Amino acid sequence: QVQLVESGGGLVQAGGSLRLSCAASGSIFSIYIVGWYRQAPGKQRELVAVITRDGVTNYADSVKGRFTISRDNAKNTVYLQMNSLNAEDTAVYYCKGSRYPYDSWGQGTQVTVSS
Repeated sequence: QVQLVESGGGLVQAGGSLRLSCAASGSIFSIYIVGWYRQAPGKQRELVAVITRDGVTNYADSVKGRFTISRDNAKNTVYLQMNSLNAEDTAVYYCKGSRYPYDSWGQGTQVTVSS
């Protein structure tokens, strides 16, 4: 299975941008579907964006037009570029790598948007 480590979180003002990274090791990352999820305090974890091994992407309605997911298989890394951030984007962000029948999660990275 793949091991995943997220980075790039932090504190940003509303309207600002952050780029999260999800670095993988331990398996053939290029064949994994990778998703970014987030969990805000008191809320369920939700899917933010997903990218297939062929680069097909999909986004939650709440982030369409503001977030972009991409992958660099040569670097075993998936990115989440987040623009026009607002307070509702504050959460712990996790990446998940999926290759049937296995799912692997990272430890998460905190994103805090101040208004």
